[in-house]
Amino acid sequence: MRSRRLLYNTVSSLIFQITTIICGFILPRLVLQHFGSEVNGLVKSVNQFLGIIAFLELGVGAVVQSSLYKPLATKNNEAISKIIASGEKFFKKLAHILLVYIFVLICIYPYIANQNFGWVYTATLIATISISLFSQYYFGVVDRLLLTADQRGYIHYTTQTITLLINTVACVLLIKIFPSIHIVKLTTSLIYLFRPIFLRWYVNKHYDINRKTSYTQEPIKQKWNGVAQHVAAVVLDGTDNIVLTIFSTLSNVSIYSVYHLVIFGVKQLFMSMTNGMQALIGELWAKQESDNLLKTFGWFEWLIHTLAVFVFGCTGVLIIPFVQVYTLGITDANYVQPLFAIIITIAHAGHCLRLPYSIMILAAGHYKQTQNFYIIAAIINIVVSVITVNIWGLVGVALGTLAAMSFHTIWMSLYTSKYLIKWPFKNFIKQIIVDAITVFIGVGLSSFIPLQPTSYISWLVCAIEVALVWIVTLLLINMILYRKELLKLIYKCRL
Repeated sequence: MRSRRLLYNTVSSLIFQITTIICGFILPRLVLQHFGSEVNGLVKSVNQFLGIIAFLELGVGAVVQSSLYKPLATKNNEAISKIIASGEKFFKKLAHILLVYIFVLICIYPYIANQNFGWVYTATLIATISISLFSQYYFGVVDRLLLTADQRGYIHYTTQTITLLINTVACVLLIKIFPSIHIVKLTTSLIYLFRPIFLRWYVNKHYDINRKTSYTQEPIKQKWNGVAQHVAAVVLDGTDNIVLTIFSTLSNVSIYSVYHLVIFGVKQLFMSMTNGMQALIGELWAKQESDNLLKTFGWFEWLIHTLAVFVFGCTGVLIIPFVQVYTLGITDANYVQPLFAIIITIAHAGHCLRLPYSIMILAAGHYKQTQNFYIIAAIINIVVSVITVNIWGLVGVALGTLAAMSFHTIWMSLYTSKYLIKWPFKNFIKQIIVDAITVFIGVGLSSFIPLQPTSYISWLVCAIEVALVWIVTLLLINMILYRKELLKLIYKCRL
């Protein structure tokens, strides 16, 4: 059952992320073509400011999911019901705060953002985009967390895929027929309302949960100890756009959004392959299957590092040629930013390299013990970004992200090694050295491939050539240094 659900979660998440990447390239390109870089930057900026409301989640979502592992493993419906009731109570309060925040944002955003649109234009756009976000926090989050904790995330991913496809088709038709950014975003919000409605129906049908159950003691342990982790996550994901909005221009926000579209898409695609692992590791930790947990973690660490080197190595080589093709004919901003592309790629590669250690910390529920490190990472990102954005612009905010991600990855590995599963830190050091050697060789060999595509087809041909170079490089190096792990991967792929 574990293997089957892990397969379902991985495949459905992978399909969703591939769909997200494809659709994510289609709509922003059309927005750039029909509305320009300023409108595209405005939409991205508004989305980022609305995303700040996630800041007020205070990490409770992650704690709710961690709290559900044990009662789900023991089939304790009473405990599950209490956790769900407590979680829903919190998120409904958060939805009410969201309404107040949206009102405040509508009033002040048009005046603090460096933008050339009227107050009515910007305010109505904010209100339109916020509809789906409100419905998610009002009754959608807890159901999603329950399904993910129970290794049924594939229900959520499939729902997301379907609504994403419907939204993309609808928006493409609207842009062609009735080109209004407000109508396009209103359509998206209304379509995405279907997600929480369906999840609520599914959970009510398949789980015996009393959402109105009472409790005398808080059922979600460490409810407020996920605050630091969550603040750091929000800062790491949201600082760049906000800093650029306040200290730079919407054109730079638009440039950043194009690169972020590629990098974030690649990162989410990568993370989709690991979405089932946290629930699996959480179950192993809850049942204290120590030997199985250690073996699973060791192989998982190697797999994440190897895949991250391949995925982000290819991305670093191919991102500038792709952006050149993607923005062909768009001349109101300079989208070719090689140094920024390299730094932001390395930064997000670091985000993925820390996944084994992050997942282990979250699965073990070590929120309080690690909160100071998350706060330090958030401070590093903000301080470095604000100081350097006025000097180097886009490169400055990328340096802030890189500094924070580097700190994050190293301390998470140290913490996991010392306090959780006693995984030797020297294994991490060896893996990083192997990663660096692989990148050096891969980039060197890729330099012999002419990368001057003029269309998506020619870029795809280049991408295949680059990918083959990196695959051969990884196979040869890992056959020498990680032969056992590589053979295990090949065996699993045959099943």
